[in-house]
Amino acid sequence: MLLKDLEPGMRGRIIGFDQSAPEYRRRLLVLGATPGTQFEVLRRAPLGDPIEIRVRGACLSVRKDEIQIMQVEAVK
Repeated sequence: MLLKDLEPGMRGRIIGFDQSAPEYRRRLLVLGATPGTQFEVLRRAPLGDPIEIRVRGACLSVRKDEIQIMQVEAVK
């Protein structure tokens, strides 16, 4: 599942990252978006890019390129 499939207010868990874009992966890891971490989708821009998520108490805006490398699952 991709982050873009989750609606605002939904929660998810980061499962892993695609290895094709190491620069985006490194940036997300530094910001606290590590595998196993839960997050909440706060809002989405009108055209779907970027998406704002709350990870470990911090709010991150994730762009389309970054969204595509994140592998997530929905959490209730």
